[in-house]
Amino acid sequence: MRAVMLEEFQEPLEVQDVERPEPESHGVVAKVDGCGVCRSDWHCWQGDWEWFGYRPDPPHILGHEPCGTVVKVGEDVETVSEGEHIAIPFNFACGKCELCRNGHENICENHIGLGFMNEAPGAFAEEVHIPNADINAVPLPDEIDPDTAAGIGCRFMTSYHGMAHRGDVGRGEDVVVHGLGGIGLSAVHIANALGANVIGVDLFDEKLEKAENLGAITTVNAAEVDDPAKEVRDLTDGGADCSVDALGIATTCRNAVDSLGKGGRHVQIGLTTSEEEGEVSLPTDEFVAKEIDFRGSLGLQPSRYPEMLDMIKTGKINPKELVSETISLDEVPDTLAAMSDYDTMGIPVCSEF
Repeated sequence: MRAVMLEEFQEPLEVQDVERPEPESHGVVAKVDGCGVCRSDWHCWQGDWEWFGYRPDPPHILGHEPCGTVVKVGEDVETVSEGEHIAIPFNFACGKCELCRNGHENICENHIGLGFMNEAPGAFAEEVHIPNADINAVPLPDEIDPDTAAGIGCRFMTSYHGMAHRGDVGRGEDVVVHGLGGIGLSAVHIANALGANVIGVDLFDEKLEKAENLGAITTVNAAEVDDPAKEVRDLTDGGADCSVDALGIATTCRNAVDSLGKGGRHVQIGLTTSEEEGEVSLPTDEFVAKEIDFRGSLGLQPSRYPEMLDMIKTGKINPKELVSETISLDEVPDTLAAMSDYDTMGIPVCSEF
């Protein structure tokens, strides 16, 4: 089969012929119907995230935002059938540890990151293997077509968990999202659907305009103001109820935290770059004095997919609103390269293999 191979960090990616995967006894193999092209793939290609355990040894297949159709089933799989259409979380769980048994599969003790770790070759390929399929292969309702399913990978489902669960936004609260890439725009769209008043912050006018189209009540161009955090505090009469750093650089993280009012909560979704290496300086005394909460957010538990899928079925949220373009497997390397200059918007999806 054909797949996008990482042969060496920061060197041009190549589409190569590789062996098709075979299912482990507890796994299934799915034909990839669509796979989002995410900035997290760019980080992996750059060789970032060694400090996070997300740095595979080349050669390695990239890609972590797939949906697919099951084509092979391991002998011990009980609930997944050949021909079934599935969503595929990137945060593979074991289903047996204490965290999994208590509804925290996204931070499983035996977590494996699809496309980011040696144990899980990625989904920029014709087929992909899903281990522990009874928990990690999420059935898709008939009402959700493949084009919609292709938009609910890492960025969309991660933003859903960040807004619905970790941020617990809604009720007319002021929510500010710093960084309007695929995750940030998804967060704007979802927070709006949950009943929040959303402010988007970015450097690029086209992303700010897209945020307003997705429900932001207003936006701030961080390149045109001296202090974007102060701008947000002024707009919200003292500070936002919830802030989101959807990019992961020191500037956006600090600006997001500084945008909060007393009693606010910050949701960190973006992971850092090789410049920060996982460490960002924050105003800890302000956390104490203002009783600010700092909450990390990773992926989405497979057991909580149904609530997101129900909102999609009823039209309250629509992943297709975030899909900026559909591309072929051969175009994936150039699309990832364009992310070096932040030259993509929304969620590009590979749908031709």
